[in-house]
Amino acid sequence: MIKTRNNSLTRFLLFSLFWCAWLQFAVAAPDKNQFNIRDYGAVGDGKHLDSPAINKAIDAAVAVGGGTVILPAGKYLSGSIRMQNNISLRIEKGAVIVADKWNSEAYDPTEPFTPPAYQDGGHTFFHNSLIWGENLTNVSITGEGLIDGSGLTSFQGRLNEKTGFVKGSEGQAAAAPENPMLPTHAANKAIALKLCKNVIIRDITIFKGGWFAILVTGCDDMTIENVTIDTNRDGMDIDCCRNVMVKNCRVNSPEDDAICPKSTYALGYQRLTENLTIVDCQVSGYEVGTLLDGSLKPCQRKNGQGGNGRIKFGTESSGGFRNCVVSNCVFRSCMGFALEEVDGGILENITANHLTMTNVTHYALYIVTGKRNRTPNLTTNSRMRNIQISDVTADGVGRMSGIQIFGLPEQPLEGIRLKNISITSKGGGTKQDAARNPKELGTQYPDPAGKGNMPAYGVFARHVKGLELTNITLNFQTEDLRPAAKFADIDGLKIDNLKAQVVEGVRVAEFAADVTGVSIHNSPGLEKLK
Repeated sequence: MIKTRNNSLTRFLLFSLFWCAWLQFAVAAPDKNQFNIRDYGAVGDGKHLDSPAINKAIDAAVAVGGGTVILPAGKYLSGSIRMQNNISLRIEKGAVIVADKWNSEAYDPTEPFTPPAYQDGGHTFFHNSLIWGENLTNVSITGEGLIDGSGLTSFQGRLNEKTGFVKGSEGQAAAAPENPMLPTHAANKAIALKLCKNVIIRDITIFKGGWFAILVTGCDDMTIENVTIDTNRDGMDIDCCRNVMVKNCRVNSPEDDAICPKSTYALGYQRLTENLTIVDCQVSGYEVGTLLDGSLKPCQRKNGQGGNGRIKFGTESSGGFRNCVVSNCVFRSCMGFALEEVDGGILENITANHLTMTNVTHYALYIVTGKRNRTPNLTTNSRMRNIQISDVTADGVGRMSGIQIFGLPEQPLEGIRLKNISITSKGGGTKQDAARNPKELGTQYPDPAGKGNMPAYGVFARHVKGLELTNITLNFQTEDLRPAAKFADIDGLKIDNLKAQVVEGVRVAEFAADVTGVSIHNSPGLEKLK
């Protein structure tokens, strides 16, 4: 028995030693499918065009079934880099991809597109990008390196005018020409992926990413993690995508949106953006470049407004949004959280919680439907239901409003629940503001500035079926002559524990005659209005 045990122990020890040795070898053994772009002719001096060498390395990896294409430290002047199946592009620390000038023929031309279009040119074309891929599986862009997109164009007119998208993003449709467009060189995106699966974008930094630093359309099973973007237009647009995680990202975009889920008609059919999670992210609207250098300079826009830089669902919303979560995110010197469904789709089952906002432009929460209707053969109204937003703290909120909630007269929002919300407004509202009746959004672009200051500094809600406000605190920094809240056309309004600061002689809240089913509890100044 002892001998047997000793033999068993010996065999176990030998097996353990063998396993440890094999594991050590496996960890230490180099990946045979690694392709250093220097071996394919890349120079890395920032002057020599290195994208041909990068694409040669990618082709070599594809020839053996895929692999990792490595960009070591250096500056690589590049036109279009074409991602392919089973390719990992690793931009190592100290490596910089420098975008060539936007109209260089080093970029691939725009791909064929058959009009009419219901989106602008930026959402229509992908091949005219610094890094692009279409109909791919298993692709990743990782590393601690930098993409410098200073050479890309962020002005939409440069592409729209060349391709015939004369109305851009302003009209019902982009009015593409009747005949197929000729190929055009106008690079305006740092990363553009279309109809891809199993996508990872991790650890990289993008400076000045063009019209879109990251545009992903129709992509499924995707992770965007620990990415830093400091740009002047959209940071990342997640369009018609499913099963997406955006985690631990920092996005600064003073002139446009930071993280922007969309649902355009760019695929030629309606497709929901669904099962999306945005967590542990920071968005801001500081001057471009000051996130990366740490100076965090306030944005000085020509119109006198602060930075944009928000998390916004929409505006493009043909398909709609479903089953999405935004959690534990910070908004700094930018607009607040927005839900905009205006193109006939549905926005439902959205949860947002633990949002912290400072120095907020215009509003903290903006929840709106409209009828811009940039969708062909549309038979439905824009719809929104089952929205839960909780644990929000916002200070320094602009004079316009704290919270705006707008449905359509013929299609009210349904099931809007706000809980544990604290809003501190900058104040300054006038009696004239308090007397305003904001116009209906109608077919207009849903920019909150288009409706002007709200008649309440805290909450203004109209056209809602089932609105619940629980544990709401509203204050202002300087005197405001508006009520804290105002409601119109609400069917079923529940208020529990609303505490609001008001100037003497100003009512805490005002209720239009068409507000029905009102239930008020634990709310000083409101309970007597029941």
